[in-house]
Amino acid sequence: QSLVSSSKWLQRYGLKRNKLSLSQILSQVGFQHRKDYVTTLGKPVASRYADGLFPQYKRAQDDSVYNLTAKKELILHFMDCLIGAIELYQQRMEWLTSESRQIFGVIQEQCIVIVLDFGTAAPTEFDLCRDALSMVLVEQVIQISRFNLIRAAQDLMKWQQKCTPVSEHTVKSAVTWLWKLDHMTAVSHTSSAEALLEAMGDEAVSS
Repeated sequence: QSLVSSSKWLQRYGLKRNKLSLSQILSQVGFQHRKDYVTTLGKPVASRYADGLFPQYKRAQDDSVYNLTAKKELILHFMDCLIGAIELYQQRMEWLTSESRQIFGVIQEQCIVIVLDFGTAAPTEFDLCRDALSMVLVEQVIQISRFNLIRAAQDLMKWQQKCTPVSEHTVKSAVTWLWKLDHMTAVSHTSSAEALLEAMGDEAVSS
């Protein structure tokens, strides 16, 4: 499912600006232990003047070594920043995996059609599906521009002929329509594909 862009979210909460990636932190708390090519030896050789003078950190990604020169106060500052960043990520993940987002992900598109294919669901499953759909309508669809509902069946059923502008009234109308659907309706092997084709037939639809 589509999620809000990670880069935009990072920028929104200042994580990029605060330079909290490993490379950015290392560049602020020390300097890279350099290697240079020695012609007489015919191979790269690392400098040794810093050996034993500084604590060193070896990056697993590329085996580069950093000499750490920062004072304890700066390390503690970065630790506090990283804890804050972790808390933001945790809050973000809790939000992304809560309520209707747990089932449908985050709807980013502004004009959508939801295709309903209940198949041969038992009555209790049918009601659970309608509960979930009602939740996504009230929580997420209410925040976009236009929408429609199509039920896959032998006689295809549409809430509206075309995508309709979102308002409290239209969302309530869609929820009411959803709960008036019959549990069982005649289906065919092609009904799901036909419903999808009908949804895509509306040129305004983006998802």
